[in-house]
Amino acid sequence: MRVAFKAMVMCVALAGTAPQAGATDAPRAGEPAIDISDVDRFYQLYERTRGQPTAEQLQRDYLDGGSAGLHQFAKVRRITGEAIAANLAKHPQAYVDAKRCMAVLPNTRTRLKASLQKLVELYPEARLPPVTITVGRGKPVGTASADTGVQIGLEALCATEWLNPDVEDRFVHVLAHEYIHVQQVPAFVETEQATVLESALMEGAAEFVGELISGEVAYLHLKHNTKGQEKAIETKFQADMDKRDLSDWIYNSKPGNPGDLGYWVGYRIVKAYYQNASDKRQALREIIGLQDARQFLARSGWQPGVELR
Repeated sequence: MRVAFKAMVMCVALAGTAPQAGATDAPRAGEPAIDISDVDRFYQLYERTRGQPTAEQLQRDYLDGGSAGLHQFAKVRRITGEAIAANLAKHPQAYVDAKRCMAVLPNTRTRLKASLQKLVELYPEARLPPVTITVGRGKPVGTASADTGVQIGLEALCATEWLNPDVEDRFVHVLAHEYIHVQQVPAFVETEQATVLESALMEGAAEFVGELISGEVAYLHLKHNTKGQEKAIETKFQADMDKRDLSDWIYNSKPGNPGDLGYWVGYRIVKAYYQNASDKRQALREIIGLQDARQFLARSGWQPGVELR
């Protein structure tokens, strides 16, 4: 998911003030920091102002004193006190719901740590920048880069129920997916001129490796919505894969109308590549380091409707 859906600070706060224990746990050597302190600070302000913080309060008491991850998220995604206040006024229920989603963060962090440790075991050269859970302006869901790591908006991911109805699973698998984007070749994932095939493989690789380390894909709904339609969908994909108009395949999900079939096709191409490889560790390196989409496709053994284990 090129986070933002082109379209975690340990904290439990079901009522009153959230406990801060564990919010700043230091990572051990060889594991990334998972920072969740911003969520706690946001909801302290939210409670203090009875759910109606002003733009000035949000800027001064939440954003300005936030983590490095929050500052990065705010910078690249135009998150300001004014923008959060406007969204809070327009969609107050999103922040009520996000508070409920906070209950899963302790288990999410534990499971994510295990997933990222598995990534290091399978791919020792993995980069280990931090993961930051924040509260934003309702969109995007987040961002990912090799330098600054992964930043996720709690309220935005909480609202994407169509990805996976289980909130904890949704957070774990989306974060695993995004962390794979951190590992990919920047020149491949950051281009604005990608073809349908290139974009599908970028996202499909994150889906496949994310599943490998966390146990499931982020876009779980696609597994159910596409069953029995593999050949028809992939035949159409094959005809479109050199196009640069991504709108039929990638980044086209909307509330109530999930899309992004390109993620699923890309996942199946990557899975075919991995299953057909004799050296799985080398195949994983090639999947993460993918740059030549056409060459990768030719070597994958994929064809429309191919049966995969």
